[in-house]
Amino acid sequence: MHIDLSSNDKKILQLLQDNASLSTAEIAEKVGLSQSPCWRRISRMEQAGIIKKRVAVLDHAKLGMEVVVFVNVSLTTHGRQNLVAFEKEITKFPEVLECYTVTGQMDYLLKIITKDIQHYESFIRNKLMTLPMIREMHSTIAITEIKDTTALPLETQI
Repeated sequence: MHIDLSSNDKKILQLLQDNASLSTAEIAEKVGLSQSPCWRRISRMEQAGIIKKRVAVLDHAKLGMEVVVFVNVSLTTHGRQNLVAFEKEITKFPEVLECYTVTGQMDYLLKIITKDIQHYESFIRNKLMTLPMIREMHSTIAITEIKDTTALPLETQI
């Protein structure tokens, strides 16, 4: 469901995307609103699910997690039970940061981050490949990170 946003709503969202630790007073000042209306707007967007949560974005490389891998997964069969079972299991693996259903020859695209290539191999052998519904996997190891953002392009899309 699409929700119409005012220019002030978009400004608030952009500020929160850039720094979710800003106080309501700081956001209100930057947007040109008083604190109460600003708080009400933020609260409304949280209740509507536009703001899903506020988090700290960590630098995986500085934490010693050097390997980023994109894995295409194909399932043995495409019945609803198989899809639900795979999706339930994949959410249990902290190494899997993102999981998408995709079109084309494969069924899912995973983004996996591990300490090093040995940990990735161990994850594949001891966790991912133990799932009986997986027929085929293809891994692509990222070499250089060019862009990594969680910020949505608000001005160009809304």
